[in-house]
Amino acid sequence: MTATAIAVVLCLASAMAYAGAAVLQERVAHQPIGALIRTPLWWVAIGLNGAGAALHVVALRYGALSLVQPFGVLTLVLAVPFGAVVVRRAVTRVEWHGMAVVVFGLGGILVLMGAAGGIGVLGGGQLIGLLLVTAVVLTTLGGWSAVPGASGLWAAGAAGVAFGVSSALTQTVAVHVSDAGLGALSQPTVALAAAAVAVLSGAGLLFTQRSYRDGLAAPLAVNALANPVAAALIGLVLLGERVAGGSVGVATVGFSALAAGMGVGLLAQAQAARAGRPLVPVEQPCPT
Repeated sequence: MTATAIAVVLCLASAMAYAGAAVLQERVAHQPIGALIRTPLWWVAIGLNGAGAALHVVALRYGALSLVQPFGVLTLVLAVPFGAVVVRRAVTRVEWHGMAVVVFGLGGILVLMGAAGGIGVLGGGQLIGLLLVTAVVLTTLGGWSAVPGASGLWAAGAAGVAFGVSSALTQTVAVHVSDAGLGALSQPTVALAAAAVAVLSGAGLLFTQRSYRDGLAAPLAVNALANPVAAALIGLVLLGERVAGGSVGVATVGFSALAAGMGVGLLAQAQAARAGRPLVPVEQPCPT
């Protein structure tokens, strides 16, 4: 078996693990955190998430990032049918259309963004600035998601940002450790990046859990979109990466992002229809 074939198999296994974890997390999404830690099913989901992450890392040893990263969209494609099977219902036509549009849009973004000549790492000042901005973004999105009656898509967006920033920081840690061994972790910048990866991964997990309280498909699509976009923006702004294709590539990325957003809208529409509620809450008249 060639290295590319091994990478593809590992990517498929990783996507299946992530999809299974998402389905299990949705099943227990209405439980508070205190109850979750006593729920075996939730720990199975955590284990599947860990397995998916490990398989993804191993896949990168056999295939290029440009090959491995796009396979992440398969999590969405697999999780929605998996979830439908678990609750014994059919995937609706709107859901199929929404997933297809999200995959199309996200694929266009992943193919064109982050075409760098080499692997960049964050400097100390860049790292601190990035962490401050990330804290503001996550606090804002997390606050909106905590408002009673708020859409779970706010939490899904926060999860995607947390995981995307974590991926960028993981690259910085990996490059330093690869060059200088584990002793690199004693460097302040590397140690801070490693600690931030742990914190952001935990935050992403909690935001993801919260986002599934109203359903699976739309939050998972938002997460799948926000994650690589956040990582790609870090590459473009801080690491000297660029969009392939020049101005045409930039326009294509914009169109792809718009298409992915439309797909998320379709999935949210299907989710609201199953719940028997309007997509936008209707204001109730004040009693007189």
